[in-house]
Amino acid sequence: MSEFETLTLQCQDGYNLSARFYAAISESKELPVLVCPATGITKQFYHQFCVWLQAQGYAVMVFDFRGIGDSLAGPLKNSKASIVQWGQLDIPAAIDTLLARTHAEKVTLLGHSAGGQLLGIVPNYSKVAKVVAVSGSTGHLKGLKGKTKLLAPVMFNIIFPLARITKGYGPTQAIGMGENLPKDVAQQWAQFCSKPGYVINAIGKLVSPDSNFHTQITCPITAIWSSDDEIATEENVKDLLRLYPQASTQMIELKPENYAHKTIGHMLMFKKSHQNLWPVIEQQLAV
Repeated sequence: MSEFETLTLQCQDGYNLSARFYAAISESKELPVLVCPATGITKQFYHQFCVWLQAQGYAVMVFDFRGIGDSLAGPLKNSKASIVQWGQLDIPAAIDTLLARTHAEKVTLLGHSAGGQLLGIVPNYSKVAKVVAVSGSTGHLKGLKGKTKLLAPVMFNIIFPLARITKGYGPTQAIGMGENLPKDVAQQWAQFCSKPGYVINAIGKLVSPDSNFHTQITCPITAIWSSDDEIATEENVKDLLRLYPQASTQMIELKPENYAHKTIGHMLMFKKSHQNLWPVIEQQLAV
């Protein structure tokens, strides 16, 4: 028996997304979990973690955002995908599909990096019972640390603008930052990280003020980050949580040495090599 079922999600604008649904092995005692990926990271990256959650009794779904992985339709340079569309169209479609498959009333949203940063522009946010934001922060440039603090401005201000003209996309694969990005995803990523607040910077520009739900969200939000994460630093995690003044928020910092790891960083929490961290994440999924 296959561990997952491949699904096609249809967004409100007709765009199709590729997803995987992992049915709960035992009768699910908790709400279904929607895994929302980081920027440029495909659903395959989360496979082992999803299988583990499935074995714990959860129904789980993970998907590729439009313009990424199996949700890329046609040549990358022609993709019109954007981060705003991820929040306003892709996540809502994933929420509704997961609820339809499980007959649950709400989902727990487990977002990795960007996947946990967009609830404030998700129109059906009321169907989310809780957010667990792994490596979730605003990624504000001034709050970055280490090499990333030096490299990010070069990527955002030089590489992305030049590549938009010469290649028609954001060349992140060459620098080890996931799949290459649609040009508008790359551009918005740079814009949103240039000031505090991430997607809040799109309100009144790319997002109508009527579609800003940050102050209306009351579900609990837990941010889990590592002390050696150069992007989701304590400063940037706090910057994300402040956007939800009506929500009950919690911060959980993981130190690599406490779990016998040399590093955790921004990406390794979902790797099988770091599966001793998975129970820490799972503990936060219960509402």
